[in-house]
Amino acid sequence: MTGQIILVALIIVGVVGRSSIIATAACILLAIKLVHLERFLPGIERRGLELGLLFLTLSVLVPFAAGKIGWKDFSSVLTSWQGILALIGGAAATYINSKGLDLLRIDPQIIVGLVLGSIVGIVVLRGIPVGPLMAAGITAILYKLFQMLSGES
Repeated sequence: MTGQIILVALIIVGVVGRSSIIATAACILLAIKLVHLERFLPGIERRGLELGLLFLTLSVLVPFAAGKIGWKDFSSVLTSWQGILALIGGAAATYINSKGLDLLRIDPQIIVGLVLGSIVGIVVLRGIPVGPLMAAGITAILYKLFQMLSGES
């Protein structure tokens, strides 16, 4: 019952905070619980991130498939400072995401803080949720920084 109450609270927060992604995800999970399909939850937990990344990658690659981006665009990326910065930013983001995935594997309970932080970011800072992976990556960097500053190993 506690899980259902939390999901309803997340739906409300998602609606109030204008985050359709959080509201929709919480609605889907609540529906799964209400129709007693909990046996699918471990599979969603195990493969959901991969499926989400698959669909995110598909959406990013659509302009290539649609012919909106061609070889000329590749050369402009390599010859402009904006393109080079985008290349560096993309590489840095994927590295940070990998550190977030490592952190989630080591300490899966951290997801609670990531979700609550994302909700605060959406509602208070009017941010856009990009998912727990980037949030976990930033958390991993902050964790390492905290360890360095506090003298922990």
